[in-house]
Amino acid sequence: MWEYTDQVWDHFYNPRNAGEVENPDGVGEVGSLACGDALKLTFKLGDDARISEAKFQTFGCASAIASSSVLTEMIVGLTLDEAAKLTNKEIADKLGGLPDQKMHCSVMGMEALEAAIKNYKGEESSTVSIHGHVVCTCFGVTDDEIKRVVLENELMTVEEVTNYCKAGGGCGGCHGEIEDILEVVQKDKIQKVSHKAAPHGKFTNIQKIQLIQQTINEQVRPALRAHGGNIELIDVDGDKVIVGFRGMCAQCPSSDFTMQGVVESKLREYVSEDLVVIESKEHSAE
Repeated sequence: MWEYTDQVWDHFYNPRNAGEVENPDGVGEVGSLACGDALKLTFKLGDDARISEAKFQTFGCASAIASSSVLTEMIVGLTLDEAAKLTNKEIADKLGGLPDQKMHCSVMGMEALEAAIKNYKGEESSTVSIHGHVVCTCFGVTDDEIKRVVLENELMTVEEVTNYCKAGGGCGGCHGEIEDILEVVQKDKIQKVSHKAAPHGKFTNIQKIQLIQQTINEQVRPALRAHGGNIELIDVDGDKVIVGFRGMCAQCPSSDFTMQGVVESKLREYVSEDLVVIESKEHSAE
């Protein structure tokens, strides 16, 4: 049994605005019965150009029903521009949170709203069109969809991507490509921070420390955690980066290889080729 909040149970047992708006101004359909989740969202605008009525029809679990129900409450009274700014995180937060494995339901609600707004504007059909190439053939998820949920929700692992958009949740054959997408997105984020911090190619000491910490958080720590380990940034002395290993890494006989092959190589790739990583045995512990 999933650990749902009282708000989720309330919207599941007492869904608001279930059904379909008569003569809707906008219609959005996402998902498919074959994939286990499907949502149709319809809305009507009032004379004041604000959403006066919104209804949903969904096939899915309690999270899907609750997310769709609360979404219709959230958008009534908003202009289309205001509604378009809603994020899946806001939908989940309105429900008091969702289990990690059910976050894709909030994403489905956001995508249905976007599709309905585009349908109203005549930009495309009521069904979301496929952008990018399909990465996960089991659930029909494209690389553009994966990049979007990674960026908007700051995802770091394949498991998190699966939780948010189902990609990788079937046969698992796309895990490698999802990892590649995560790598590219995280690299782009770090490079943007790097260019912003040092537009002329020179960091202040504080900027360098911040970029080192971000690189460790986004490029190193997820890989170590996958094997039961962790790492902590202890100090930065010029081009010397002093770290302490945690968990399995602290007692691993291959920690020297990990330090140079993983930690040092990533820091040199994303921050500076002059960096040297040193392990502080005093600060490394199980």
